Order: sequence, then C-alpha cells, then structure tokens
Amino acid sequence: MSPHRRVAVTSPQTRLAHARRRHRTAWRPPTLDPVDARVAMRVYRAQRILVAQALLALFTFLFGLPLVLRLFPSWDGVRLLGVPMSWLAIVLVPFPAMVLISRWQLRRAERVEDVGELE
Repeated sequence: MSPHRRVAVTSPQTRLAHARRRHRTAWRPPTLDPVDARVAMRVYRAQRILVAQALLALFTFLFGLPLVLRLFPSWDGVRLLGVPMSWLAIVLVPFPAMVLISRWQLRRAERVEDVGELE
C-alpha cells in the first residue's frame, strides 16, 4: 500500500450540491421582500420590452440585408480587390452590426437596472 492518502479536491458548490442530495429536501432560492420583488418585476418587464426591440432590430437587419442586395444587383459588378461588393457586404457587415446592436441593448438594460435600484 502507498503511504500517501488520496484526497479529492472539489469546489464548495459541489459539496453543497452533494449535501442537498443527501438530505432529500427541496431546495428553494431565497425569496425577496415585497418591495424588492416589485422593483425586480418592473425591471424584468422593462428589460423584456427592450430585448424584444433589440431582437426586432437584429432580425430586420439580418433578413433585410439579403433584400437590399436583391434590390441592388449592380453591387455584384462593383469589385474591391477583385471581390464583388455584395460578397463583402455579406461577410463584413453583419458581425459589426450585431456587436453594435448587442452593446446598444446592454447599455439600455443596464440603464433600466440602475433606475430600478434607485427606487
């Protein structure tokens, strides 16, 4: 036998999860007091409206880009470094636009949270 004893190193969260399983009790998250719960629900509802607007902007952009390219077939004739402009639009435009939409959404969501904390 080896003189060294093996020890399993785990996260404190893992120990909590195993302890909950051993006790077989229902684990419930802590509840908020009524005032904080109302503020949290207002923030949640406001952020849902904002995310719907951001998704609408994203879908409009992503599905509108092919329509714009369809309306302007002359862009296929314009070339930059031998690559058609329509290809460049498909490759180079969507990802920066998605980053801008996500940053816009994040700022608006954080602003709602900041206002919610002040109440």
